[in-house]
Amino acid sequence: MLLNCGQPLPLLRDTDVPPRVIENFILTGYRFPNYSLRDCLLSAFRPTNETGNFWTHFLPVFIFLYYFVEVFGWEGAPHGDAPFFYPLWNYFIGVFCLLMASSMAHLLNSMSLVVREVCFFVDYGTISSYTVGSSLAYYYYIHPRAGIVEPGSRNGSHMDLKLEHAPPTSSYAIPDFCVFFETFYIPSACIVAIICVVSCCNTRQRWRRHRYVIRTFVFLLPFLISSTPIFYRLLTRSPYSTTSSSFAASASMASLFYRHCLWLLVSAVFNISKFPERLSPGCFDIWGHSHQWFHCCTFLSILDELHMIKTEVRAILLSPTLLLPPDILSRLSGPTIASTYGVMFLLQTTIISIIVWFSWHANRIYGPQRDQLAKEHPKKPLKCH
Repeated sequence: MLLNCGQPLPLLRDTDVPPRVIENFILTGYRFPNYSLRDCLLSAFRPTNETGNFWTHFLPVFIFLYYFVEVFGWEGAPHGDAPFFYPLWNYFIGVFCLLMASSMAHLLNSMSLVVREVCFFVDYGTISSYTVGSSLAYYYYIHPRAGIVEPGSRNGSHMDLKLEHAPPTSSYAIPDFCVFFETFYIPSACIVAIICVVSCCNTRQRWRRHRYVIRTFVFLLPFLISSTPIFYRLLTRSPYSTTSSSFAASASMASLFYRHCLWLLVSAVFNISKFPERLSPGCFDIWGHSHQWFHCCTFLSILDELHMIKTEVRAILLSPTLLLPPDILSRLSGPTIASTYGVMFLLQTTIISIIVWFSWHANRIYGPQRDQLAKEHPKKPLKCH
């Protein structure tokens, strides 16, 4: 056993660990790269240079869950397993997997060099899955045609009265976007997500010198693709009548999106600049280094995104028609298992295949180094006195 009698393994300096493990400007607090699973789990409760990285994405899981479940208690909301909420649940899956994979990657990456590579391959994969989960939520709740009544449809005198306040006949203020939204939006999000996984995994085996810049800018592309419905809304108008409660409910969408972008920008700055540890190497090894701030800002961006999606969900619930299949009054066909969970399943299958391929390649590269480390540092039990 590497750990006996409750005695933690000593933390090491950057000069005592393999070059692969060293982070820029972090000089101390390294765990030895042959920890057991038990040692890794226990290290969450001792100050190492990964402890803050773990907690800054593990604790937010519960904060996100607290704000997420609020939607299901709203008046007029369908049951939590209704098709209307399929996109929201896929968004939840994306965020949950991202936060958990990131926290576990930072906690478990000292088991071996190969495990370290696999942990971060999975981390990149869940980031891409999250972007597609966001795209599904945007498509069904912020899409230009989401919740808009088909002109000429009638469903009784009560609906006739509501249709008097329906939006204009054309559901697209910019008709050229019609084909993109209806045909290419979700497939584009999936293709870009796959490209991002491949690119980020490659930065662990190639392009090492500029890896942080590449990873940061690679994920700018899925952000631009996924946010297309929001850009469209900001450039045109709300699909809801200005006198309706739906319009008032979605009024804060723009400010929430701007905050979401601001937090993403700040997180990118931290990730690329390596501030503040760049200014004083060794002073922020345990607490306060850039990756912890990167995690915090990333989560704040996700939280604002959640609030933004919730405002649009509330707006649709307050509109004359709900986005529920087989509601013939909606211009946008409602979410189905195939169009939400099916999309995520196919994406996850593809991403897992990519991760397996890169993991196999990493094992070929770092497997011999792992075996050499095991010979140089045999697992001797610590004696109790």
